[in-house]
Amino acid sequence: MASYVVRCGVMRSLHVMQSRQDYCRGQRVIARTPRGMEAGEVLCLADERTIEQMNDPAGGSIQREMTEEDENELAKTLERSLAEAETCENLIRELALPMDLVEVERVFGGERVVVYYLAEGRIDFRELVKRLAHEFQTRVEMRQIGVRDEAKLLADYGDCGKPLCCNTHLMKMPPVSMKMAKLQKATLDPNKISGRCGRLKCCLRYEYDIYEENSKSLPRIGSDVVTANGRGKVLNQELLSRHLLLQLEDNRRVMIHADEVLSVIGRQKSPRSN
Repeated sequence: MASYVVRCGVMRSLHVMQSRQDYCRGQRVIARTPRGMEAGEVLCLADERTIEQMNDPAGGSIQREMTEEDENELAKTLERSLAEAETCENLIRELALPMDLVEVERVFGGERVVVYYLAEGRIDFRELVKRLAHEFQTRVEMRQIGVRDEAKLLADYGDCGKPLCCNTHLMKMPPVSMKMAKLQKATLDPNKISGRCGRLKCCLRYEYDIYEENSKSLPRIGSDVVTANGRGKVLNQELLSRHLLLQLEDNRRVMIHADEVLSVIGRQKSPRSN
């Protein structure tokens, strides 16, 4: 019996599932998850390293490869979700609830309908759930999301020209700070470092740990160092490549790798981060 990573649902959640049959990457399947029967896509075999990187993935089991009949049923389910979204929107308006509907998802097996919404605070939607459950004849789950989740649901491509990371491979969306952009010497223009959600781009985290590690281990700007070319002062750092721009005693400027530094004579204290 093999284990596979399977992606399911509009939030593209990742599950580790077992099956006695062999599957290939990209195969569409019908799977049983904690939410019910769902349509999913096989991504890869779930080895120990993959599971460790997934950070507590959901479980489930693959029931079968998706058939033509399943494809037709899935299309009907998606059409039904659109109609249910319209019903939900009308009820939200009728009940004057301070919330914005983002998406309505009916799982493949019909065990539940999930309503994704934006709101600034807590909302008493008991009457809404009661009426929706009557209309949809199934369990209704209300799920409040943030603007990053909204982009994951609705957006398509980033300004890099590639599909959004949050909508393809990101399993978690940890916070991103302006400190990360500053350390990587990225532009601080909000229009250029903000994603489709309006928040700082998730990709600013990808190399941050390397930048942070190198910023601590390299001679700081202003430090005096000794190299094979003589003594010099550090004018700048290229953290990712671990290169240093030095001004030598004869005023020449040279770029060297950090490994070429023989010793650090004086080390300037790191300025405090704002």
